[in-house]
Amino acid sequence: MRILCVFGRHNYGDPVRGEGLEYTHFLPALNALGHDVFFFESFSRAGHANFASLNRSLLQEVERFQPDVVFTVLMLAEVWLDTIELIRRTGCKVMNWSTDDSWKYREFSRLIATDFDLYATTCPDAMGWYKRDGIQNAVLTQWAASSSYLATPKSVRKSGMKVCFIGSAYGNRSPRVDVLRAAGIEVECFGHGWPNGSVAADHIPELLRDAEVCLNFSEAGGGSGQQIKARIFEVPAAGGVLLTESAPHLEDYFLPGREIMVFRDDGEMVSMAWDLLNDPQKREAMAQAAHERVIREHTYEQRLRMLLDRLEVQVQAPQRVDWPEFERCAIRHHTGWWLTFLRVLMVLPCVLVWGKVRGPRAARRALFELCWRLAGRHTYTAAGWPGRLFYHES
Repeated sequence: MRILCVFGRHNYGDPVRGEGLEYTHFLPALNALGHDVFFFESFSRAGHANFASLNRSLLQEVERFQPDVVFTVLMLAEVWLDTIELIRRTGCKVMNWSTDDSWKYREFSRLIATDFDLYATTCPDAMGWYKRDGIQNAVLTQWAASSSYLATPKSVRKSGMKVCFIGSAYGNRSPRVDVLRAAGIEVECFGHGWPNGSVAADHIPELLRDAEVCLNFSEAGGGSGQQIKARIFEVPAAGGVLLTESAPHLEDYFLPGREIMVFRDDGEMVSMAWDLLNDPQKREAMAQAAHERVIREHTYEQRLRMLLDRLEVQVQAPQRVDWPEFERCAIRHHTGWWLTFLRVLMVLPCVLVWGKVRGPRAARRALFELCWRLAGRHTYTAAGWPGRLFYHES
């Protein structure tokens, strides 16, 4: 099949944050499955003046590449629902991989899911929410590991790195790393916000494999509890030993105590870290068991094959994009003087409180919280106010 992937190369569209999981894992997996794959950058704001330009370019790629499937990973309003509808009218199937339903379901997924042919969620609890709300096209998937990560666990680990953590320094991660260090445990951290900075994607498997213990935190965005992270699968794939914070349904994917170690609080985190560091045989047995589980069940080739099978794609002659309809959408996206004035009124007090960088983001967030509650799915169309007023901050 011909598959057009629509997401970002870098995390949040920012090269400083390193290459994103979708770009480094989904594209190779689809290629490995034998599909003809093309990538469209939708996270970065550098290549377009506004969302009308971004959506126009996407439709031009659809017409040029003539995909059988468009595979999106949406942040919020970068790809209009109007555009999704125009793509589907060409005869192309569209599926979205939803990454954060544990905290974005109410404000995002429940409002847009029915606009897609298939809507994949990584949140097991969300399947009950979709059923409750009458959404029939949702499918449970999960993060996994890239086959490029697969490496037999080492029999001896003497890298000089005791505990390794790879991930951004947000939420309570830094204080919890300090708890380990205060207990005398050496921890090296990599990622946005840490002194070591981000690490190249192709260097991550080596770090995971060489560390004696790989640490993972499960904190979800929006302060909504814990969720399963991709790192849970990547560590054992690379041959590493995983010490992870608990998350709902984690036991559905690995056996705690045999394949991975799972802690519920800081006290267990410290004691389990010491237990693993002091018991090389336990580490090696655990790494091997988890590695074999990943090979059997948890690669992206397996995940994506299942989704494409569920999509039931029937290759057919593509139709042309309805450009007159798109241009009507682009007109609805125009801001005009009064919306420009509204942006100024919203941004000015926020800048005074939070500064020139955080101020506009705070104003956009306030507008977004109002819009999705009052306007629902309209927020994610060409006429939605957050995208019209806050292109660079969205």
